[in-house]
Amino acid sequence: MTNADTQWLAVTRFLGHEAFMLDKKDWDGWLGLYTEDAVYWVPAWDDHERLTADPNREISLIYYPNRGGLEDRVFRIRTGRSSASTPGARTSHMFTLLSVADKGDLVQARSSWSVTSVLEGAVTTYHGSAQYELIPARDSFLIQRKETIVINDLAQTMLDVYSI
Repeated sequence: MTNADTQWLAVTRFLGHEAFMLDKKDWDGWLGLYTEDAVYWVPAWDDHERLTADPNREISLIYYPNRGGLEDRVFRIRTGRSSASTPGARTSHMFTLLSVADKGDLVQARSSWSVTSVLEGAVTTYHGSAQYELIPARDSFLIQRKETIVINDLAQTMLDVYSI
């Protein structure tokens, strides 16, 4: 097995672990996959079929400039202070790894994904892609940046970190 094959397998295993943590609602495990300064961004589509490019000047579906925003989101989910997340949906995250590039101090990865959520008899599915910047850590990685593109034209429910 080549080094590229080993890295592909390691990234696939890591992204699968992230999906598993979200489906299990293991919030501490999921947060532990992110660096303290991790950026989590879900840009919006503008009126011209173009993604927004600057989360500080244009609208985003979700934007957290560091892990503190993710921690706050998880706090609201856990304590019931998020009406959009109470009760919580059952989810199934599926992904396909599309590319991996070793950039020395970090690894860039791109995936396509689909998430199915079930809540009170309603089934909702979102689709898209994600770009990751991963920092090697121990025998795995930590997420330094995650940009998620949702391709659905219409959000049937509130989008949240666990539903995309």
